Amino acid sequence: HLSSAELHSEDSLAHCRLVDVASASNFHSFKLRHFHLDLHLNFAVKRITGWQVLELTPVQPGVQSLILDTHPSLLIHSVDCKVPGASGAPDVFLSLTYRIEPFTDYGSSLNISLPAAVIRPHRAFRVTIRYTTTDGPAIWWLDAELTCGQTRPLVFTQGHSVCNRSFFPCFDTPAVKSTYSATVRVPEGVTVLMSASRSAYSKQDRVFQFSMEYPVPAYLVALVAGDLQHADIGPRSRVWAEPCILTCAVSKLGGSVERWLNVAEGLFGPYVWGRYDIVFLPPSFPIVAMENPCLTFIISSILESQEFLLIDVIHEIAHGWFGNAVTNATWEEMWLSEGLATYAQRRITTEAYGEAFTCLETVFRLDALHRQMRLLGDNNPVSKLQAKFEPGVNPSSLMNLFTYEKGFCFVSYLSQLCGDIKRFDSFLRAYIEKFRFSSVIAQDLLDFFLGFFPELKESCVAQREGLEFERWLNGCGPPLCEPDLSAGRALTGPVQHLCDHWGVDAPDPQVISTFDLSSWSTFQTVLFLDRLLDRSPLSQGIKGIVHPKMKISPLFTHPKAILGIHSFF
Repeated sequence: HLSSAELHSEDSLAHCRLVDVASASNFHSFKLRHFHLDLHLNFAVKRITGWQVLELTPVQPGVQSLILDTHPSLLIHSVDCKVPGASGAPDVFLSLTYRIEPFTDYGSSLNISLPAAVIRPHRAFRVTIRYTTTDGPAIWWLDAELTCGQTRPLVFTQGHSVCNRSFFPCFDTPAVKSTYSATVRVPEGVTVLMSASRSAYSKQDRVFQFSMEYPVPAYLVALVAGDLQHADIGPRSRVWAEPCILTCAVSKLGGSVERWLNVAEGLFGPYVWGRYDIVFLPPSFPIVAMENPCLTFIISSILESQEFLLIDVIHEIAHGWFGNAVTNATWEEMWLSEGLATYAQRRITTEAYGEAFTCLETVFRLDALHRQMRLLGDNNPVSKLQAKFEPGVNPSSLMNLFTYEKGFCFVSYLSQLCGDIKRFDSFLRAYIEKFRFSSVIAQDLLDFFLGFFPELKESCVAQREGLEFERWLNGCGPPLCEPDLSAGRALTGPVQHLCDHWGVDAPDPQVISTFDLSSWSTFQTVLFLDRLLDRSPLSQGIKGIVHPKMKISPLFTHPKAILGIHSFF
């Protein structure tokens, strides 16, 4: 494994050995300092045209080409380069030759030949690529009838995991981070948002300007444009949505977001991204939410459930530290983002809403994990935290409950080892401080953990029999241990009792009628339904038992929510 210092040292030979099988690029040969996008959105033909300028510095000798990730749907028109003139002469623009080569079914490679005049070690140069997007996986054009308001079309992008190579040519790997800026030209009446820390708008020219002043990986660059309005919900937060759902979104979130941010900062240190805004997207949004920096994308159907909305927004807030500030260097260790963010989310909910609520939500999710384990089998390799995949396999296939929940259990185990949850909070603050704006591997986290707690290193906790760190990372199957969730028994107990009564061959309606489900939370109701379905097929005697006090949230009648209920983040 490579250390973080090796990953980010331009001179290190180890840096050259880092392999991301999901990227065709030669990202190890260059330092990407910044890139700029100049885009025109054409809703009539559903295309984006424009250009990209990349500012790069060679970090290896003898490099003769720049290889970027791209996609067959992205049409390259030209590539040129600005070369400094000799002895104070004006800069020279050179047209560069390039070729497109196949890579996988989710992308291609753009191989650009670089003249010797460009390749000067540790000296920056700029490459401009003019291109047009067509029907690529990152860009979702919605006709008016597919939006919430059904009055105007909308477009949004979704880059995770390896889709943004169809939005712009890039080093499409989480190992590479850079700042970026963008100029976006749109028709009248269209509002554009991006995952950027600064923005400006010229109404006369219908041009939006964006700047992300903190380094981010390519997959966290995001754009949405349509009939969007906003309302401030805190000193650094606002909600964006189509007019028809804006009032509902504001009423559901109220002043909660600032409270959650404050709790998170108390646990993990300053929120470094400045703004935390949220945009609610139509039900066509392909996942429930995405942690784009400064601007969380979230599906509007989640507004049907206050509890799922709360959990999901807090999870995306947690990504501000775990995933966005410190990122997994390869997709094979996605748990470094999702497992840590899930742990952080539950620390926030424990501080804000109590341990019982957090334990209930955790039980609900771990139940789902074990359900998936029963379907896949204990020896399925997708259950590894360090999941290995062959070239050509789409990293998105690794997005599963193990990434979140087995990763969470490992982080919880590390917390238990240090013996004091507050000490572990201090460790996480120090971890963020050390690795902020960098990409890491598991060994970085574990080495820093053992260095922070030298007494644990001396006692060889990494090799503790049956709970070895290596086994956690590379062993198949369920978590080696799970946190104590007994603090949630007051909420999970009634659920299990009703399930036990309802699951017998001849359930007693009188006993069942003593349970008042109208007072249950959404998580209790769904946990009950899940556990009841685990007993399928149910007894014939159950069919006639429907208690009048049992009320199910409309969330669970929405097809998108049903599909995503156990992959909610």
